Amino acid sequence: MLHFSRLAGATLLAAALMAGTASAQTVLRSSDTHPDGYPTVEAVKYFGELVKEGTAGRYSVDVYHSAQLGEEKDTIEQVRSGVIDLNRVSMAPFNGLIPETTVPSLPYIFRSEDHMHKVMDGPVGDQIAAAFEQVGLVLLAFYDGGARSFYNSKKPINTVADMAGLKFRVIQSDIFVDMVAALGANATPMPYGEVYSAIETGVIDGAENNFPSYDTAKHAEVAKHYSLDEHTMVPEAFVMAKSSWDKLTPEDQAIFKAAAKESVAKQRELWAAKVKESRAKVEAAGSQITTPDKQPFIDAMGPVYEKHVKDDKLKAMVEAIRAVQ
Repeated sequence: MLHFSRLAGATLLAAALMAGTASAQTVLRSSDTHPDGYPTVEAVKYFGELVKEGTAGRYSVDVYHSAQLGEEKDTIEQVRSGVIDLNRVSMAPFNGLIPETTVPSLPYIFRSEDHMHKVMDGPVGDQIAAAFEQVGLVLLAFYDGGARSFYNSKKPINTVADMAGLKFRVIQSDIFVDMVAALGANATPMPYGEVYSAIETGVIDGAENNFPSYDTAKHAEVAKHYSLDEHTMVPEAFVMAKSSWDKLTPEDQAIFKAAAKESVAKQRELWAAKVKESRAKVEAAGSQITTPDKQPFIDAMGPVYEKHVKDDKLKAMVEAIRAVQ
């Protein structure tokens, strides 16, 4: 009997050790379309370090940068279905799926970066975050996506009239398509990874994005005219599959939330530094940066708001954002 008890005890101990080993090997996969070293990629890596530390190594995060797991639209479906665990993606591709994400994607809804931070860190941000759960996602953090502006290979853009007839790549979002149309230009939705060759071959004249993307995706090589109209400051969403989230204990969920919050401060710090670095780099390489009067661009956005802000809930969100000082 003694021998059997020892054997049973040893078996139980081995099983416990194996379970511990298995839990230590819970590696979560996270997707990002941007290259290694980009502020969002580094922020998610930092999040992963904090999670690993907070869970004593039971969880870790592998970040698949450079669209290794697919372009943003594809990875949204992958994370919703639980094929991948985590995803950093722009807010705009969620517009058709989560109506609340429409509002921070609107042109000129934010007066400044500081205004955007106050909004997304406050009650409106909480309202938007809650809406993600309805589609099988848990919003962990809002990261900075910077101010997006138009750039092209043809000419400087100083006025709305200069936009006429130009073909711009936009995010796969109706708001962006309608925004470009309201300015008299033509919008071509396409994946981020196809933009360089499309400009180079003349399929499109340009695109719109922030300085770090303009720089790191090498769009500055083929589109030298950058117009600082800053039409949107669409936040980035860092989300987790609800199926993966539900496997966590409440204690681990708290660790993940705290790690995500801490990663926001890190990302904003990295972002601010990257914007300065990228702007200096593209200017040194010959990009021509102009600063148009924004008001005529803002004035042209009436039809976009009329089309996309129809129900009372979204109208109230717009007013709430405008009221934030």
